[in-house]
Amino acid sequence: MSKRSKIILIVIAIGFIAALIWFGKKNKKSIVAYETETPFKTTIVKKTVATGKVTPLEEVEIKPQIAGIIDKIVVEEGAVVKTGDLIATVRVVPNEQSLTSAKGRVNSIQIQLNNAKIQYDRNKNLFDKGVISRQEFETLEFSYNQAKNDLRNAQNDYQIIKKGSAGASGANTNIRATTSGMVVEIPVKKGTQVVETNGFSAGTTIATIADMTKMIFEGKVDESEVGKLIKGTDIEVSIGAIEGKKFPAKLNFIAPKGTEEGGAVQFKIKADVSLDDDFFIRAGYSANADIVLVKKDSVLSIKEALLRFDKKTEEPYVEVKVEDGTFEKKTLKLGTSDGVNVEVVEGVAIEDEIKIWNKASKSENKDKS
Repeated sequence: MSKRSKIILIVIAIGFIAALIWFGKKNKKSIVAYETETPFKTTIVKKTVATGKVTPLEEVEIKPQIAGIIDKIVVEEGAVVKTGDLIATVRVVPNEQSLTSAKGRVNSIQIQLNNAKIQYDRNKNLFDKGVISRQEFETLEFSYNQAKNDLRNAQNDYQIIKKGSAGASGANTNIRATTSGMVVEIPVKKGTQVVETNGFSAGTTIATIADMTKMIFEGKVDESEVGKLIKGTDIEVSIGAIEGKKFPAKLNFIAPKGTEEGGAVQFKIKADVSLDDDFFIRAGYSANADIVLVKKDSVLSIKEALLRFDKKTEEPYVEVKVEDGTFEKKTLKLGTSDGVNVEVVEGVAIEDEIKIWNKASKSENKDKS
């Protein structure tokens, strides 16, 4: 072999060795050193939020006892009234046919009364003279008294149809509060025609009175969470119109039947709200209720971001660092989650180092720069 050939072989060998060293360094740099986190103990609280509103516990609608037209309204919305206070007055507009019929009945009974009086006067003289028996006279006397009573009833009916009342008290035309509280709504105005409450009609609401010292929260929760609710649970109510303030409340009602809304079944809930004298809560304020579904104190937990799920079994797992610096897959059994942290029932211990996915170490970042 010539000297020139030897030199070429030596150069090729040196180049091959240099290439191996270069590739070795490149592969070494490509290894990613992951940061790790250890499990920790914390309190996990799972909550749900129910949207709704606050309304008075006791709310009464005031309705008239007779049809007519609102003549006068003597209170305003927001006024505090007591039972028996005058709310409004109604002017009766009689039905012409009913009025004529009642008048005709009065005239008819008046004729009967006049005839009964004639019979009574004539037979009283005969009775006094002993011509007729006491029994016959008492029968005529009863008919006469019955006719007088029928006339009074017919006259009262006529006055009720004409004026709304049989006397001067105006009991039917004066609309009074049937309970104490605040007038929260007056849906009618002077001149509005109203209908009385009867077996065929609910009647026209003249005013709504509520006890504003007793308020409740009314909201709805999804069917997936209603089974976890317990009556008597303490909740917190946030009112949209009052920022930075949460009112304590106690859950007292969970509807046994749900209603479908937008493809999901919703269940109504109610809770007694504890009021604060520094704030005036108006009826109908929109509100949200924070309800604790599950609370676990001092349980072993990890961040949910550390979890991965097996593509075949869909079981959750993490990778734990072992002695040689590599990571080993650990399948987990999970408990309650609050959306950030999740309880670990089985799979890792508190001293294990768990891989933080897609987050390289600081030394790796320096090498890349």
